Amino acid sequence: MFKPPSYKILPRQGDPRKFAQHGVTLEGYIPVSELNRIVDATESSEGEVAVNLEFTVSEERKKVITGTANAELSLICQRCLEPVIVPVKSNISLAVVWDEEEANNLPKHLDPWIAGEGVADLYEMIEEELLLSLPAVAYHQESCLDGNLYSSGKPVEVNKEKNPFQVLEQLKSSPKS
Repeated sequence: MFKPPSYKILPRQGDPRKFAQHGVTLEGYIPVSELNRIVDATESSEGEVAVNLEFTVSEERKKVITGTANAELSLICQRCLEPVIVPVKSNISLAVVWDEEEANNLPKHLDPWIAGEGVADLYEMIEEELLLSLPAVAYHQESCLDGNLYSSGKPVEVNKEKNPFQVLEQLKSSPKS
């Protein structure tokens, strides 16, 4: 795949509070192999996550991170149990906070990212956002199984003579004394 010269590996570490104060924008990619929990949740460690992050200070004076993380990940199709490539997109909208108390006081449109003082692991934050964006069930868009494998094509005949509920039907229709 052709990559423009500005398309480079995203730094793993960074100080989100300083980035927000200075209005930093980060754009690049992360190799999927660097995201251990994504590798554990998928079938392959190949590929890249394209990331675009913008660090700003909001009108509420909160240090905010907005952006996107996009990847094509290999998951298991729940129909045929074979690998399927699924596009995963995460829209990131986080506020950098110190603790749970500060997180509880955030506006509804912002999710908290509890980060200590100094540098934080940006890969960990992006990995968490991607995990939250994984589909509950992955499957091929086209039919991946032959319909004859799971259906006989013949209508099912119900044998009314051996119906176990026939006794209940007789009790229901009998007169009450």
